[in-house]
Amino acid sequence: MDDYIDKIVSEVISEQRTKEGDPRSKLAGMIDHTILKPEATEDDIRRVCEETVQYGFATACISACWVSFCASLELAKPFVICTIVGFPLGGDHTLAKAAQAAQAVKDGADELDMVMNVGFLKSGKLDLVEEDIRTVVKAAGKIAVKVIIETCLLTDEEKVKACLIAQKAGAAFVKTSTGFNEAGANPEDVKLMRRVVGPDMGVKASGGIRTYEQAMELVEAGANRIGTSASVEIVR
Repeated sequence: MDDYIDKIVSEVISEQRTKEGDPRSKLAGMIDHTILKPEATEDDIRRVCEETVQYGFATACISACWVSFCASLELAKPFVICTIVGFPLGGDHTLAKAAQAAQAVKDGADELDMVMNVGFLKSGKLDLVEEDIRTVVKAAGKIAVKVIIETCLLTDEEKVKACLIAQKAGAAFVKTSTGFNEAGANPEDVKLMRRVVGPDMGVKASGGIRTYEQAMELVEAGANRIGTSASVEIVR
C-alpha cells in the first residue's frame, strides 16, 4: 500500500509541476533517462520506460538488446527510445558499428549514441574518424546520432577536432562521456563544445551527473541534453 501511495503522490506532483512550469519539469524534457548497467533486468528496463513517460524525460536510453522490448511496450504515452553503438570503447570496426545502427533502427530506436574511435583521433587519423561517424549516420537514416567524444581522454585541441569532425560528418549532437571512464561531464568541456559547434548542433552532457544543481550548471554551460541514471532524483 505504501508503494502505491508513493506512486500516486509522485504522479500528482509531477503533473502539477508540469502545469505550473516548474523548472525541474522543464529540465526533465532535456534528460535521457539512462540505464546501461550490464546487470539490468527486464523489470529494470520496463521501469525506466515507465518513468520516462511519467516524468516526461526526453528519451529512455537503454542497451541495444532491449530496443525491441521497449518498442513493444504499451504505455500511457509514446516515448522516445535511445540506444548505444560501439559502446563503451568506440573501437569496433566501422562496418560493425553501421550494422549495430541499422539493426537498432529496425528494432525501433529513435536516437543513437555512438562512441567515437578515440584511438584513431589521438593517432591523427582524422579521415578515419570522420568516415566512422559518417557511416553510422548514414546507417541511422533520419534518426539523430549523438557522438560521444570521451572528453576525459582528450586534450582541448583534440576536443575541438572531435567536435568539428562530428559536425562535418552529419551528427546531430556531440556528447561528453560514456560514464565508463575516469571522469564525466564538466561545465568547462560543455562550454568549449558549445563554442565549437555553435548554436544549432546539440551538446549532450553525460557522466557523473547526480543532482539538479549539477544538471543546471551544465545546461547553463551550453548543454541541451543531459544523460543520467539519477533522472528521477534530479527532477523530484
